[in-house]
Amino acid sequence: MTWLGGSSGSGPADWLAGHLLDRRVVMVSGALDPAVSGNAIAQLMTLDAEGDEAIELYLDAEGDDLGSGLALMDVIDLLGVEVIATCIGRAGGTAIGVLAVCSVRRVSPNARLRLSEPRFDLNGTASEAAAWRRHADGQMASFVGRLAQACGKDPGEVAADLSGGRFLSAAQAVAYGLADSVAGQLSVVAGNSDS
Repeated sequence: MTWLGGSSGSGPADWLAGHLLDRRVVMVSGALDPAVSGNAIAQLMTLDAEGDEAIELYLDAEGDDLGSGLALMDVIDLLGVEVIATCIGRAGGTAIGVLAVCSVRRVSPNARLRLSEPRFDLNGTASEAAAWRRHADGQMASFVGRLAQACGKDPGEVAADLSGGRFLSAAQAVAYGLADSVAGQLSVVAGNSDS
């Protein structure tokens, strides 16, 4: 059994996480920050090392931390196994990129997706802020380019939609290229995928 974080028997959340990992399922929920991204990366890399079967990723997250989103996107790109993602609630900000780069991308019928730019908090001297701004602009260009590639869109269109905070329904996410299909009945409990 794969066990990440906590000791066995330390609580229902650890018990559930262990059982999901046994079924090659990773959950990403809440704010996509360094802790959530790091945990998901550790689980994905562990499952990749343990076998060649596809990994199911269930996503219900939003994120303003561009570095966390890009790191998770990069790891998904580098895995040697297929990642089947299903947005089961919401995906917004950098979490949109995580959904977009997966091998198979599904959204639940009532999923809420929002294209939005990440927020940046800058502290420091004027020269430090200018350097940070150049770095952030580079990261944002990378995110827009990767998202545009995954969706088959022009980067300028994607940048405009991110800037405008565009909302998408499940059907609109499929039409936009963020998802391949609207998911039917999920059968993770039985250990099967409805791809």
